[in-house]
Amino acid sequence: MKKLNRKDSSGKDSPGIGEKLNRFLRRNADGFGTGSSGGTGRTPLSGLSGSSTEDRARPGSSIRDKVLNGSPIRDKVLNGSPIRDKVLKGSSIRDKILKRESPDKSSEPKNSSGKGTDLSIKERRERRVSWMFLMPSLIGVGVFFVVPFMVVIYYSMIDNPIRHNFVGLANYGRVLKNQAFRVAVLNTLKFSIVAVPLAVALSLLLAVVMEQRLPWKSRFRTFFLSPMMVPTASVIMIWQILFHYNGLVNVFLRHFSVDKIDWLKSSYAQVPIIILFLWKNLGYNMILFMSGLANIPKDQLEVARLESATELQIFWYIKIRYLSSTIMFVTIMSLINSFKVFREIYLMAGDYPYDALYMLQHFMNNTFKSLDYQKLSAAAVLMAIFMVIVIGSLFLTEDRFGRDLE
Repeated sequence: MKKLNRKDSSGKDSPGIGEKLNRFLRRNADGFGTGSSGGTGRTPLSGLSGSSTEDRARPGSSIRDKVLNGSPIRDKVLNGSPIRDKVLKGSSIRDKILKRESPDKSSEPKNSSGKGTDLSIKERRERRVSWMFLMPSLIGVGVFFVVPFMVVIYYSMIDNPIRHNFVGLANYGRVLKNQAFRVAVLNTLKFSIVAVPLAVALSLLLAVVMEQRLPWKSRFRTFFLSPMMVPTASVIMIWQILFHYNGLVNVFLRHFSVDKIDWLKSSYAQVPIIILFLWKNLGYNMILFMSGLANIPKDQLEVARLESATELQIFWYIKIRYLSSTIMFVTIMSLINSFKVFREIYLMAGDYPYDALYMLQHFMNNTFKSLDYQKLSAAAVLMAIFMVIVIGSLFLTEDRFGRDLE
């Protein structure tokens, strides 16, 4: 093989290109960019060619341009290699983690006006439109519910609508000591405790039965929904015929050797009202539960059946879980409707019915007739506080049992 070295004009061997390249790479590896090489004052590029240092540092020379403008090796050292860039600026995985934890809002694209992104402007516009649609309802609730309730609280703490003397909680003490108020509250609680759970349980049972393949299913559904279309006066007339002292119910019970019962003037007085309440509310509650049952994922029911789960286990561990929000809604609606039985009781028994039928609405109606606004306002506030406590406890219960579904 031929040697790459050649002789200069003096006859000495001149280093070849390969030897010059090896020297250049060794000097750059020892410490390029320090201005010296081993403290000798020579530049790192000395020995690259036979020319002197002054010639190489002379303006306009190619080596000087490489040093000043940056050679590829110098650029890698000064500007950073790809590995150094990853260490200093962060790898792609680190950038993803940091952006996920604290997104850089300054990097979001801005529109021409510089007031945020087009998406944020769209969101603000949609929010303003939403508030515009909500404002009529909010104004109505504030004017017809919130403001009157504030007036009721004010009336419950004064002695007279004319003098307006502040008496604090004295009116609440009067109401709590009133015997009629105690009887009304006790009867209302008894009625609600019995009627509301029955309405929820029976309507859920009917919804589960209607979910099965039954003949004449639509006729049964229509039968349970028909009370919503029947006028209240007609219903009361039918109930008076059924539960009169000489009515059809007592005639039927005589075949079983049961004595006649004065249904509206005895300790059984709440029985006809509970049956009427259930008959009027079961259809609506049943439709709500049927809608909730239809929204249960079918794949979970199929997996449970494949795992040899019984129908009772499927109902208790799957269906009841998914129906928690529906059960809460039906319970609240039934509780509110249980406070609205005054109309039926009033049409059947009048202003002052038998003690077992004297409800909280009777007390408020009779107090309103006597123009005792202070006692009436105090009773209304106490009733509102009780409803808030009951509904709040229902929300907490539903949140506890329905949390795993979210």
